[in-house]
Amino acid sequence: MTDSPGTERAVLDREGLGALVRELRARGHTVVGPTVRDGAVVLDELDSADRLPFGWGVEHEAGRYRLRPREDGAAFAHSAGPQSWKAYLHPQRLREWTADREADGRITVRAEEPARVSYAFLGVQPCDLRAIAVQDRVLGGGAYTDEGYRSRRAGAFLVVAECTEPGATCFCVSMGTGPGAPGDAAYDLALTEVVDDGGHRFLVRAGSPAGAEVLAALPRRPADEATADAAREAVAGAATRMGRTMPETDLHALMAGTLEADRWDDVASRCLTCGNCTMVCPTCFCTSTEDVGDLTGDHAERWRRWESCFDLDFSHLPGGPVRSSGRSRYRQWLTHKLGTWHDQFGSSGCVGCGRCIVWCPVGIDITEEAAALDREWSARTLPPTAPAEPADARGRPDGRTAGP
Repeated sequence: MTDSPGTERAVLDREGLGALVRELRARGHTVVGPTVRDGAVVLDELDSADRLPFGWGVEHEAGRYRLRPREDGAAFAHSAGPQSWKAYLHPQRLREWTADREADGRITVRAEEPARVSYAFLGVQPCDLRAIAVQDRVLGGGAYTDEGYRSRRAGAFLVVAECTEPGATCFCVSMGTGPGAPGDAAYDLALTEVVDDGGHRFLVRAGSPAGAEVLAALPRRPADEATADAAREAVAGAATRMGRTMPETDLHALMAGTLEADRWDDVASRCLTCGNCTMVCPTCFCTSTEDVGDLTGDHAERWRRWESCFDLDFSHLPGGPVRSSGRSRYRQWLTHKLGTWHDQFGSSGCVGCGRCIVWCPVGIDITEEAAALDREWSARTLPPTAPAEPADARGRPDGRTAGP
């Protein structure tokens, strides 16, 4: 948790959180946040803060996700669920244009105008905040931009909920994306939830002029040192409780140096190439298009939809698919995510949220695969060790009896 100089800090209680939702809605925002539905913490439009998942946490492991009740009534003490904010900024399915045959036989094509919506995202975890920044570079920057994405992103008001309860598959510390929101990150408000003997409250700081304006309109009190210290300790404590870690190596170089590693065969024997990891990933951005028509032949539409590099047809060319094996498709995904993403966009494509581990049906773990590749790479590239000193008859080179 890092504050920029001059950052205003205040404390909201639960009623203040409710006032925040009302204020954002009054300003014309569609408020989206976490709520409980169908046995999971999912994102949905909120008409009230009461719909937040107060008193619910999650338990997850590789290939497993479960809700669990919490006695403290916390609203944001849950790690990443099956959805990310990508579903709103880069929707799963969008119509791009329609075409109609007129009575005189002419064809009229109408481009689909981006829907005018101003989102307010409440409860963005720091790893997902970084994922939004990654998508900003991919879809909103450079020579080729997605105008629909830019339109949806331009009006988005971001309220970060700093992580105080990492999950068993979280590794944001390894990727430098959490658990606190850095002072230079692009957000409007940052909340840190505190539940202790002093009550249930939220330390809030503004990260933009728009955030400061909203904060000034809420019932609040000045930040006290006890709350600030408790919030700081909660975030610092979360950093020490990550369930996973990436190997401490240059992942970009690791991916480039292990293209022919044996480990790819091992993971390919387990991978179902189902594409779940790409669907839940908050940074994967690949799409395809499909054209549909009605039975009259007078109306046609083109739709853009999410696509996965695990699909066999994703790399299909007239001569067949470029990546026909599961091995090649998993390798493409991992080397792009951790390696060549740097070459394209100047950062990693992984933010350490752990969703790909949780929602893999067979529990493939991206951190485990990276560590295995690192071990294999080290074994092949490090010089051989010096020969061991000859052992005596009792099995120890120092002459002592074998054993502790």
